[in-house]
Amino acid sequence: MLQGELHELKVENWMLKLPNTARLSDSVRDTAIALTKMNVDCLPVLGNSMNPIGIITNRMLLDAFINDGRDEPILKYMSREDFYIICPHDSLLDIYKLPYQYFFVVNEKHILVGMLTRNEIMKGLSTYIERKTQDLHTTDILDIILNSAYEGVAVVDKEGIIVEFNEAYSRFIGVDKKDAIGRPVSEIIDNTNLHHTVKSGIPERGVIQYIQGQPMVVHRIPLWREGELVGAVGMLIFEGVTELYRIYERFLEKTLQIGTIKSQKLFSNRIGSNSTIEQIIGTNDSIASLKRMTRKVAKTEATVLITGESGTGKEMFAHSIHDLSHHNQGPFISVNCGAIPEHLFESELFGYEEGAFTGAKRGGKPGKFELAESGTIFLDEIGEMPQMMQTKLLRVLQEKMFERVGGIKQIQLKARVVTATNRDLKEMVQSGTFREDLYYRINVIELAIPPLRKRQEDIPILISHYLTEICKKYEMAEKEITDEAIYSLMGYEWYGNIRELANIIEKLVILTEGNTIDLRHLPNYIKRQHFSHTPSLSPINQMKKEEDNKEKEMIIQLLEESAGNKSKAADKLGIHRTTLYKKLKKYGLL
Repeated sequence: MLQGELHELKVENWMLKLPNTARLSDSVRDTAIALTKMNVDCLPVLGNSMNPIGIITNRMLLDAFINDGRDEPILKYMSREDFYIICPHDSLLDIYKLPYQYFFVVNEKHILVGMLTRNEIMKGLSTYIERKTQDLHTTDILDIILNSAYEGVAVVDKEGIIVEFNEAYSRFIGVDKKDAIGRPVSEIIDNTNLHHTVKSGIPERGVIQYIQGQPMVVHRIPLWREGELVGAVGMLIFEGVTELYRIYERFLEKTLQIGTIKSQKLFSNRIGSNSTIEQIIGTNDSIASLKRMTRKVAKTEATVLITGESGTGKEMFAHSIHDLSHHNQGPFISVNCGAIPEHLFESELFGYEEGAFTGAKRGGKPGKFELAESGTIFLDEIGEMPQMMQTKLLRVLQEKMFERVGGIKQIQLKARVVTATNRDLKEMVQSGTFREDLYYRINVIELAIPPLRKRQEDIPILISHYLTEICKKYEMAEKEITDEAIYSLMGYEWYGNIRELANIIEKLVILTEGNTIDLRHLPNYIKRQHFSHTPSLSPINQMKKEEDNKEKEMIIQLLEESAGNKSKAADKLGIHRTTLYKKLKKYGLL
């Protein structure tokens, strides 16, 4: 890396210089007033030598007020661990992967001279990546952007006319790709500024744009060729600059020698963090919405409760939260609460000291909470947790502290807690078998995963995926499946959800002779639910036809309600007026 690039990434170039601070003797009340006036969410706490010794945040102050400690000094409530000390000459590349939200910058005398949060770090890295991609001729990475970005990507020429438009954008705004290309971007995308970007040549990163009423984070990057502004690319970015990191590395892989790539990879740990969520298969609206919500909540510290029937993929979503969070450098520890004997629960979660009970290991043993330090602990089937342990877990979540069995030392909880259940916890609260206060503590954000029978359109995609994967697993020639067999599988209830579907496909791959799986190969209990007639259309086409008929009826109804006013009808449908005209033409209603 060149000397100039090293300097560009130094902490001193991105830190908040001489931040506001608090002192040990300050009261909770005065500190809260100061935070409000400064419009910040935390303050470094300084010692007598102006050295940082702690941090006080809004959440800590809220806990103090709840415990009637408003007139007490902040010393009692501040944290001495939720920050990391760095120097002005440190590089952002060295600290971005550390599992901390706050970084205090000190000089050689250990005096506080600045502060960094995740926002400043991401801003610095984003600027660096953008400059690097421009240096490597951004027009050359256009095909990589379109093929790698799983969020919306639109490209315009120097006149602001859309020349490329990927499927993700098409699905999001409800305009077909073929209808978008060749049209002015301002007619297709709400509140866009992309046509101004191609005039000004000024990039915009991480700006908010309202699209169909939803606030979206977008990047707008001008495209240059031999010094001439030739267009611009707009990207919907839900994961900060992670997508840009991936695009940049794929560009390097295509333009540089493999040996050079291995020595120059910049963000390899971070880039792998999306892998789990990308393995969640489905185009159903509810699954797409859940994936968007997962990306959002992963960046926070909010407790998440994942609900859904057995086999729906709750652990996949939990792993996705871990991978996309700043805890992803730590371990992911999964605990099945339904598989632990009641008398072993406490020692399994919290560990035990030597001699705590008969048979205790020499030297003691760490529990799951300790093993998950700096990572994520996933408490699956939390509805099976004994009530005694519910009380202890609530205390741990409130105080962020726990003790080993037989121990006296307080251990700080340094892991994110994610929970899941296939039971109705609200009903359990009403019946008195699950603590109400624990329920509300773990259920700040709920991710409710729908059963497979509620997302029938995803069944053919899942079948195709598992056919390919299982044939590879057993090194067999890839098998095909007939429309009639798919139609029958789509009609089955799938109470075992995706896990049951995967098992059925594995069984069919192993036992079916030849390379084609037909209706006759399916288990009898699935064939019994098959309709007596065979549809004239394939399952996918038949479903599409039914959806089109429903959409046509809805449009006719809303046009009648709007007295023929197409703008009002489009608003009620939640689509752009241009999109409505396309649909009217499609269904012969013009």
